[in-house]
Amino acid sequence: MAKKKAAPQKSDKGFEESLWDSANRLRGSVESSEYKHVVLSLIFLKFVSDKFEERRAELIDEGKGDFTDQVAFYTMKNVFYLPEKSRWSYIQQQAKQGDIALKIDTALTQVEKNNVSLKGALPDNYFSRLGLDSSKLAALIDAINKIDTVKDKEQDVVGRVYEYFLGKFAASEGKLGGEFYTPKCIVNLIAEMIEPYKGKIYDPCCGSGGMFV
Repeated sequence: MAKKKAAPQKSDKGFEESLWDSANRLRGSVESSEYKHVVLSLIFLKFVSDKFEERRAELIDEGKGDFTDQVAFYTMKNVFYLPEKSRWSYIQQQAKQGDIALKIDTALTQVEKNNVSLKGALPDNYFSRLGLDSSKLAALIDAINKIDTVKDKEQDVVGRVYEYFLGKFAASEGKLGGEFYTPKCIVNLIAEMIEPYKGKIYDPCCGSGGMFV
């Protein structure tokens, strides 16, 4: 009897791993410990832009199309207002340009300028200072463009990426890298033991605090 050919296996690579692979191409320009800052800045832009576009579409559906450029109609729903050149659609369109690093820095600056609560929170001229290869940065933008950051309301996409990159950094740096990362199984155990369902928790060593989110 002829043997049946095994069905091709589907790739189960998560978007975090795809992002790491794209970021890893930046090696030589930045250290692996810097990947998370590069990727998270772009993920942040994608996330706030997805939220902005979601709210913009909502305003149009409600017959409030005349107010889509008024900041107050976004902040009232805890959404950041983004001027045109800070929106992900613009960054994605400009990704193949040689000055894309400058455009990303400008986008982040404009987001901060238009949203008082972000004052001093975003990196200043970070991408321009790194001197990244524009084609490799474009590949990373393409990888991030495939992620729908608001599709799953229960999913903390930014936290997922941050945790994954910390873990990869810890694995590559050994003992020193481990100072910045608590394995997920330990996080789950701690959360189950203390059952933080109400009240306040003070832990000066909890890092990002993602375990409580």
